[in-house]
Amino acid sequence: MIRWWLALGLALAALPGVAQVYTYIDAQGNRVFTDQPRPGNAKKVQVSPGNRMPTPPASTPSAPAAEARPEPLFHYEMLRLLIPEPDATIRSTSGELIVSVTSEPGLKKGHRYRLLLDGQPTGAPGPSPVFALSNIDRGTHHLAVEILDEQDRIVERTANQPFHMQRMSLAQKRRIKPCATADYGQRPECPLAEKPEEEKSSILPFF
Repeated sequence: MIRWWLALGLALAALPGVAQVYTYIDAQGNRVFTDQPRPGNAKKVQVSPGNRMPTPPASTPSAPAAEARPEPLFHYEMLRLLIPEPDATIRSTSGELIVSVTSEPGLKKGHRYRLLLDGQPTGAPGPSPVFALSNIDRGTHHLAVEILDEQDRIVERTANQPFHMQRMSLAQKRRIKPCATADYGQRPECPLAEKPEEEKSSILPFF
């Protein structure tokens, strides 16, 4: 009998959704359990509720922590070159040029300006908005300015702005403004070695 009740338990385990179980004795004298009603000697079997626990819902893996993103770079409302003006013509014998830049708002603490001449830095970046350049070749060149942050990242950059350098020769400057006697030794285009000799008086001094 124990074997039959064990078989019944296994059947119930295999058929968790069965609402009713029937049993009967077959022609060979064996007790049979089934979920199908059988006319004749089949009897209902009272089954106690199962002790199966509901399957816990699959735990949803916690969403990975959002990756730390670097804070957006500080942006300036305006950055531009003040001097020289776009397409300016600069006349300098030695190719000198003073460049001035401005930004709005003013330069943030830790930020620096870097001036580019024809795409190349003219020097180390710094907080000064004024740059002194010299020995610039004659011809057309382009200026641009950048603002760098503490990590040397480019925060802002202007577009390339052209200017034209005209380097006058000493001969050209002498033609524009001839050398006077007092200019020799004072103006580069009027070297002292080219100063004409003073005329000597032909009148003998009076005794």
